[in-house]
Parts: sequence; structure tokens; C-alpha cells
Amino acid sequence: MSTTCGPAERPLQVNLLLFSAGDYCEPGQIRITDRRLQHLRQVLGASVGDELRVGEIDGLVGTGVIRELDDRRAILTVALDQPAPDKLPLRLVLALPRPKMLRRILRTAAELGVAELHLINSYRVEKSYWQTPALAPPTVREYLLQGLEQARDTRVPEVLCHPRFRPFAEDTLPGLARDHTALLAQPGAYPTCPRDSRESTLLVIGPEGGFIPYEVEKLQAAGCRAVSLGPRILRVETALTALLGRLF
Repeated sequence: MSTTCGPAERPLQVNLLLFSAGDYCEPGQIRITDRRLQHLRQVLGASVGDELRVGEIDGLVGTGVIRELDDRRAILTVALDQPAPDKLPLRLVLALPRPKMLRRILRTAAELGVAELHLINSYRVEKSYWQTPALAPPTVREYLLQGLEQARDTRVPEVLCHPRFRPFAEDTLPGLARDHTALLAQPGAYPTCPRDSRESTLLVIGPEGGFIPYEVEKLQAAGCRAVSLGPRILRVETALTALLGRLF
């Protein structure tokens, strides 16, 4: 979307330029030197005087005006005066998907307003998935930031990994589910997922094809109620979007 600019300025097609406290070069002014500079110059064709939406990571949103721009750096004056959008009242528990899908899901979860994401093991999760470079904390953070930039959000979701299913289901999940409506999205003859609940919700989504019966029993014993989206077997990223659209 375009930002509102003065007569001598031109709008930039950018949703949000995120920056951290470390980018400040002086109060009210930031220096950009990494991929964001490349995006400003090569993708947006930015010029001195352009105004765009900016946000401080885990902080406020506002506007920035480009004061200096060359192939080494961009200097912007920033004014932050608006809160980030509210997060969903949701704890998301997800069987670790294959690496290529994980990247997309991290971006999507951040875009949709997920505040807390737990990645868990399952019989249908290949052991090699837990060794993927996509799970490295800097890589996870980068994909989350891309989703936040798209959604004009600044608050980075918390991502926690649980490589062992049984300890998670028996020891961790009951505490997470406490004071939440705990739902397990599972293919099969289960009640239809509720609509527009807007309650504090813990949502568990398994691998494609769902959890095996042993895992379903453990999740139900921890307080989860199995629900279905119908007879179709959906990709995890499709199920995630469909479920959050129904619930919130």
C-alpha cells in the first residue's frame, strides 16, 4: 500500500521497514546497510525525500523519511507513534513440517498474528527434519521478520522446539492448554471445527495425514478436543490458514 507523502515526495510500495535498536545512529535517526538497503534501492527505486512505513522490532510503528541514500547506506529520520496490531489469542502447536514448507509456515504464522509457536515431533515427522538449517535461530527469525514486514507488525513470535513427542504431550502440553480452549485438528469423523470462537485457544496441527492413533490419545489425554475441517486431507499450510480463518 502507498504511504501518504508531501507534495515533493513520492509514495513507496512497501508495507513496513523493520529496524532494531541497534540501527539507531542517533536519536530519531536510523542507518540501514543490509538487505533492506538493497530492497530500498533495487526493488523500490527509493530516493532521498521518500517517506515509508517503519517499525521498531517489538516496538511501535510510524513513518520514516530517507535523508541520505547511496550504495553503502541509507539514513532515515523516523517518528514512531502507533502500536503494532494485536496478536491472536492463540498458542499454535505444529508437527514439524518439511524444511521448504517450514519456511512458508513461519512467514504465514507471523503474518496472521500468531504470538507463540511450538514445533513438535510426530511418528510421521522424518528425523532429518530436526537437522535442517531452516531451524537455526537466525534463519527462523529472518522468516518471521519477513512475515511481520508483510503484515505491518513488529512483535516477533516466540518459537519453541520439542523434538520428543511423549515428554511434550505428557509434561508440557497440559500446562499450555490450561485456561485455553484446546483443539486438535485431525482428519477423521470428528466434530467440525468451531467458528469465530475468539477465545484463548491452543491449536494443535499434525503432519499431513494427521497424527497416528497413539499420538491422538496422548493429545486428548492432555486436554485437547479433536475437530475436523472435513473429509479432505489438506496440506499443513492450507490447514493452518483455513483453521485460523474459522476460529478468528
